[in-house]
This record gives sequence, C-alpha cells and structure tokens, in this order.
Amino acid sequence: MSDTIPRTAARLHVPDMTCGHCEKSVRGALAQALPEAAVDVDLTTHIVQVAGDAETARAALDAAGFTPTVV
Repeated sequence: MSDTIPRTAARLHVPDMTCGHCEKSVRGALAQALPEAAVDVDLTTHIVQVAGDAETARAALDAAGFTPTVV
C-alpha cells in the first residue's frame, strides 16, 4: 500500500475485484463518489484504501456492482 494514503483512510475488501478492468471500475466509482481522494488498490489482496468516508466508498463500490466490506 502507498504512503500517500492517510492512516485514517477507508479500507475495504473487494473480493470480486479480480483484474485490471475491475481496478479501473473501482477507481472510477470512487472518483465519482469522493472526488480528488487518494486511492490505493492491491489486486493481489483485493484491498482498496481511499482517503474518505468508509460508508460513502462502500456504497459507491456497491452501486458499481462490487461486494465490498469495510475492514
């Protein structure tokens, strides 16, 4: 994970994020919901960290068709 994401960032497990296309969709959904928020994606562990509200991030990913859980 990147050092650019604050420790207070939302951390989500997105098990159905499995490829580069999924990563692009995740980043796009989060960019719409939390504009200009730093986002870090680890496809290997299916973990997404975003500087912003965890519930807003979870709802955005859910609306994009993913099944995220806050960790």
